[in-house]
Amino acid sequence: MGWFKAQTSILAIVLAWVFAAWGYLFYQHNQMISQPMSSMWMPPSEPLAWRFIDFALVYFMWAVMMAAMMLPSAIPMILAFVRVCRQQNKATYKLTYLFTSAYLGIWLLFSGALTLLQWQMYGLAWLSPMMDSQNSISAAGILFLAGFYQFMPIKNACLTHCKTPMGFLLNEWQDGGAGAFNMGLKHGAYCVGCCWAQMLIMFVVGVMNLLGMALITLLVISEKSIPLRSQLICKAVGAAFVAWGVALLIA
Repeated sequence: MGWFKAQTSILAIVLAWVFAAWGYLFYQHNQMISQPMSSMWMPPSEPLAWRFIDFALVYFMWAVMMAAMMLPSAIPMILAFVRVCRQQNKATYKLTYLFTSAYLGIWLLFSGALTLLQWQMYGLAWLSPMMDSQNSISAAGILFLAGFYQFMPIKNACLTHCKTPMGFLLNEWQDGGAGAFNMGLKHGAYCVGCCWAQMLIMFVVGVMNLLGMALITLLVISEKSIPLRSQLICKAVGAAFVAWGVALLIA
């Protein structure tokens, strides 16, 4: 029963991180809707006007969003990792911390790419000062990109790795702290390969749209947990994204 106690303890820690991240996002959203625009910080609309603090704040926003949206979907993999560590009498807590930190580190790197993309979108006038989409053509293009990516073999391959935690660990297992960190990096890379295009949809629904965050989080969890063939789920979601893009263009 040692593995069950370890799983429960680590699950509580991960859930605390998730709730803290969502709490921060709720706080930021309430600040946006309750404060007058004159007293509210917003990223400059002109890319050349961005200072280091603007990049830092936008990056921090995306980093918290990625933790809030992606950590819940990684819980089955983290718990499976804990169980294997306990079965092999490994240093469970240390190795799990390294594994999870590496996984999050990949998403933190991706947050940097999203920050730079948002910076450029202001220059193209695709985003409003409130970080909402203001160009239906660019929004439809993002949906088409996300939709067509769902049909690509790399999407299905990455999703297959994410849907089978024990299979991933059996095939990729490496001993020691460095091994745990490397496995976390590899799982994070598969996860980004699976979900990167879905994250771009936040630029369509509004970067700080809480409902959009929640729905994308549920979509990612559903893709990884529903016991159906990965290709069927990918194609169904992809068709929905493409139809949504068409609707934006003809509206």
